[in-house]
Amino acid sequence: MKTSLYISSTVSAKMLLTHSKIIKVQLKQILKTVKGSVVRGLHTTSIYTSSVQDDYRYIHRSKIPTMHFQKSLLRLPIPDLDKTCTRYLRSQKALLSDEEYSATKRAVDQFKEGSGMDLHAQLKQKDKANKHTSYISDPWFDMYLSDRVPVVLNYNPFMAFHPEERPGYSDPVIRATNTLVSSLRYMCTLRDSVLEPVVYHLNPAKSDNQRFRNIMRWMPTSLASYAAYALKVFPLDMSQFGNLFHSTRIPEIGKDSLKCDPHARHMLFMKNGHFYIFDVFDRDGNILPPEHIHACISYIAKDQTPPPKYPIAIFSSENRNTWAACRAELLAAGNEAALNAIDCAAFNIVFDDVEVGSQPEKIFHTFLYGNGKNRWFDKSFSVIFTSDGQGALNFEHSWGDGVAVMSYFNEVAKDVQEKPSIHPESVPANIDASQFVRRLEFNLTSNLEAAINKAIQTYETNISTLQVNVLESKILSKNLCKKYKVSPDAMMQLGFQVAYYLQHGMVVATYESCSTAAFKHGRTETIRPATLETTEFAKAVSRSQPPSNADLKKLIMECSKYHGMLTKEAAMGQGFDRHLFGLRKLAEAQGGRMPDLFIDPAYAKINHNILSTSTLPSAAISFGGFAPVVRDGFGVGYQIQDDWLGLVLSSYHPHRDGAGFIECAEKAYKIIHDALTNP
Repeated sequence: MKTSLYISSTVSAKMLLTHSKIIKVQLKQILKTVKGSVVRGLHTTSIYTSSVQDDYRYIHRSKIPTMHFQKSLLRLPIPDLDKTCTRYLRSQKALLSDEEYSATKRAVDQFKEGSGMDLHAQLKQKDKANKHTSYISDPWFDMYLSDRVPVVLNYNPFMAFHPEERPGYSDPVIRATNTLVSSLRYMCTLRDSVLEPVVYHLNPAKSDNQRFRNIMRWMPTSLASYAAYALKVFPLDMSQFGNLFHSTRIPEIGKDSLKCDPHARHMLFMKNGHFYIFDVFDRDGNILPPEHIHACISYIAKDQTPPPKYPIAIFSSENRNTWAACRAELLAAGNEAALNAIDCAAFNIVFDDVEVGSQPEKIFHTFLYGNGKNRWFDKSFSVIFTSDGQGALNFEHSWGDGVAVMSYFNEVAKDVQEKPSIHPESVPANIDASQFVRRLEFNLTSNLEAAINKAIQTYETNISTLQVNVLESKILSKNLCKKYKVSPDAMMQLGFQVAYYLQHGMVVATYESCSTAAFKHGRTETIRPATLETTEFAKAVSRSQPPSNADLKKLIMECSKYHGMLTKEAAMGQGFDRHLFGLRKLAEAQGGRMPDLFIDPAYAKINHNILSTSTLPSAAISFGGFAPVVRDGFGVGYQIQDDWLGLVLSSYHPHRDGAGFIECAEKAYKIIHDALTNP
């Protein structure tokens, strides 16, 4: 249950429209409102309004206030207990032997008729008493913040920006300056509530226009989401955006916390294991001129201070309790001001003295973890630039999921391309940057120095066996899938199932993250792509004499249909994983003997995700990935575009053979391609 880069393609949007009782009740009234006199009285204007003084401060000015839809978002539903149990058993059937399944079914039946009913009633009652949030929000935050494993490799993913093709703009100082200014513009746009709300248009050609925005801006916040639903537009939860900037995860014994200081005015940079800060806003909250920011960044880039003998950055790669104890000692040694400066900075930009070129392995290793001495993995996010000008975003996961990160990533990537603040010929401001930039210094005890040395050894051991393999192929594509009326995501997932079966001759627990951001304080739900349908197909193509392509195509259609249903259910909050998670947390809080369902080996098995998968959901991402969630598993970041597919596969040697999996995946996608195109 780690990374959630996946933002649902919301094929479930129709489900939201047709299954929400609230929408049905409100629909006629809303349609009457949006088509009535209020709309007739509107004047047609451009999508964004702006003034000269706002051109620098904002990336755009939305007609609709940023949080306009938040108050009226639908609440995340709690599934029926019977349906959760049925879905759980069907998913388990693909993983278990007949004997194991019988034992699991007994545990589920007992749970459904016994303790599960009481826990479900308690969960419903708790949810009813907390209508401002969702039933999963608090326990999900608790899950992230209570886990004691290091965040690096276990939680933080990365997403790489496309290489800068314009001559001169790939210079790290130029690229960092433009990225920082665009980021500050995004931050101001968000804070001043003129950032476009994040919505999903079921039919963009009909609704992503001026008329929709004109209608929505006049809707009361208590009705705005319902009015959007009536026009087949689905607003997404934006509650996590508050922790995007000036935010850091703070290590504490037992359970970490999140710290956020929106009033801070400075930025954090790292280079050679050193920390640098400088203000990017003036006292009135205005973004300082790009020439000034350019000068400060140039000063940092030119600083030749050698790396520290004892780099404290390595602490953020440690076990959370170990790091918490070291942080307490750092504070006691007089480092409170320096740590606070790190914690409250807008975000982190890292200069890494390494060239990655177009080498996938170097890109993966550099942007996912690096050497550990020049990162602060606890920061809400860091943007890392290599000496050859490649850039990527690495983010800490406890504070939020894909919606906020992808909004930032997409808008900043676009702004940097369309409105760069400086250019290769730009001259930094004629200032003494040393008066504005401060390199942080730390007081270290002998005990802390020893802890740093130990942390470095631990880190190097942890990363030493992580490997990455990449597949890029034109054998299967989004256009091909559409032509044959199958889900592109279903075909990607089917390929993973076939590849694993070809390699190992068995089916294993598989995790695909799906956003539930269509609901208030929604987080994610799990799609379980290992199904009876995918298992049948994998077994069929593994036989010495496989069925005909026509028969295989029928099986593919069934796989696609069932995967589509699972995706719709997950995006609707109707999966089984989060419901069972919420019930288990209640049972744990009560103490005593846990229900048999949760101590059944099959429950541990389905949550030991050998295949942890997540799509890279934006064309603005050139490359991305994450580590496996279990030592004997695979981490699979993937994309399927109009005319190609791509996989970034991580694994730990010697537990898994990544190259072998990629070879089997190529075979799997060729089998799927041939079955679709040559019936």
